[in-house]
Formats: sequence, structure tokens, C-alpha cells
Amino acid sequence: MPARWMTELIGLLAGFCTTLSLVPQLHRMWRSKSAHDLSLTMFFVFGLGVVLWLLYGIGIRSPAVITTNSVSLVLVIVIYSLAVHYEHARPARH
Repeated sequence: MPARWMTELIGLLAGFCTTLSLVPQLHRMWRSKSAHDLSLTMFFVFGLGVVLWLLYGIGIRSPAVITTNSVSLVLVIVIYSLAVHYEHARPARH
């Protein structure tokens, strides 16, 4: 069984990859000023999962889970907020 620090390092790397995966979506939305291809339902459920992982990390006192899911939650909130903003800023289609 790996040492605790090794397990935390693996968790930190996994969380870093998962968190980093949100950055291209944020970048694309920011540049295009559009959330046309984004499923708000999927992102809401994903955000709920991030909150639950964060609570789990707090419960088990895992710095890797807490840190990466805290950063992911901030990114999810920013992406979701931009999506709602861009959706409301878009002119209505007839």
C-alpha cells in the first residue's frame, strides 16, 4: 500500500487534470462570448458533483480533494454564470 503522501499526490494530479479540463471551455466561452454549445443541465449536475466531492474531501480531510474541487467549483461557477449571462444577452430569434 502506498504511503499517504503518495496517495495524496495521485489525488492531487488527478484533480489537477480534471480541473484543468474546464479551462478550454471557459476560454472558448470568453473568446466567443457565447455558450451556444454548452448544456447548462450537464454543467449544473457536474457542479453538484463537484460540491459533493468537496464535502467528501472535507469529511476525509484530504487536501488534494479539497483543493482541486474548490478550484473546480470556482471555475464551474464562472462558466455557469457566463453561460447564463451570454444566453440572456443574446438577441431572441424569431
